[in-house]
Amino acid sequence: MKLVVNISRILVGALFIISGLIKLNDPLGFSYKLQEYFSADVLNIPFLEPYALMISVLVVVFEVVLGVFLLIGYKPKFTVWSLLAMIVFFTFLTFYSAYFDKVKDCGCFGDALKLTAWESFTKDIILLFFILILFFGLKHIKPIFGKLPTTILALLSFVFSLWFGSHVLEHLPVKDFRAYKIGNNLREGMIIPEDAPKAIQEFTWVFNVNGKETKIITDGSYPDVDGEYVSVDSKVIKAGYSPPVVDFSIETEDEDLTEQFLAENNLIVIISYSLEKIEKNGAARLKVITDEAIKKGYKVIGLTASGEDTKQSINDTYNLNFDWYLCDEKALKTVVRSNPGILELDAGTVKQKLHWNDIDDLKL
Repeated sequence: MKLVVNISRILVGALFIISGLIKLNDPLGFSYKLQEYFSADVLNIPFLEPYALMISVLVVVFEVVLGVFLLIGYKPKFTVWSLLAMIVFFTFLTFYSAYFDKVKDCGCFGDALKLTAWESFTKDIILLFFILILFFGLKHIKPIFGKLPTTILALLSFVFSLWFGSHVLEHLPVKDFRAYKIGNNLREGMIIPEDAPKAIQEFTWVFNVNGKETKIITDGSYPDVDGEYVSVDSKVIKAGYSPPVVDFSIETEDEDLTEQFLAENNLIVIISYSLEKIEKNGAARLKVITDEAIKKGYKVIGLTASGEDTKQSINDTYNLNFDWYLCDEKALKTVVRSNPGILELDAGTVKQKLHWNDIDDLKL
């Protein structure tokens, strides 16, 4: 039993630390996932949405710290009970998402590893099994160091986690796992290969045949049936290929200019998923750097999901000398974890990406 407990201790502790650090690398991204869970379509607790970022940081810090606590044997009873409560809650969430088909990716490993809802649920069931071993074998969990070193390590893990979460929020994730990372080409990321697997769908048709409702299942073709059509429902059996870059565009109200701008060299793109929520200190710092870029021959544009009146208001308020174009809000949140954020593109390749706090580091 002691050997089994120690193996479980290493597996659970390591997984919680890895999973927590990946999310702590991008707490803003995890907060977007929490907002999805809190929305009216999922758990229907929208009053928590404004607190999603705070909850995100607390959850992932706690996750990392519990993993460290378990490995070093700090407060075993508190640690194992906390792990059990956390995994039971996560298991409920992933089961709910999978069974009701609400959230496609739980965000357990951020953008580093995408898991389907059922894969996430399976992972949590396995973790629950190992945590139950720890629960029943609690007496075998002993500190690996003396009392003082163990306490110091526990405190340091907490301090480091808080510092790391704060650092990436004030700048950008240390490791970028998304399709918009430096070095990637956005045009190439939009391409769907000719031999890419197609989505497999199932269509359930309902017809009124001689006064009785009859269901017919096809792969999409209209059924050959002598009856009156009532309704049809579709369900994805197997997802098709999805390119890394989706929903990214550069548009006006009348035309799509994505290809035109992604062919440009020396393009500076100011990203603000919502100009209504733009950080005022960040917006105030855009004037100097964008004017300098224009003076040095760069093309400067803005990308936002906000409307024309807000665009004009922002330009007037901060005396900005560039035009704003439209893009999907969710896509912009994925491009850069900053509002505003700054990108340099050369023929669609991301050369630089900066948080507004680091705007002075933009190399022109």
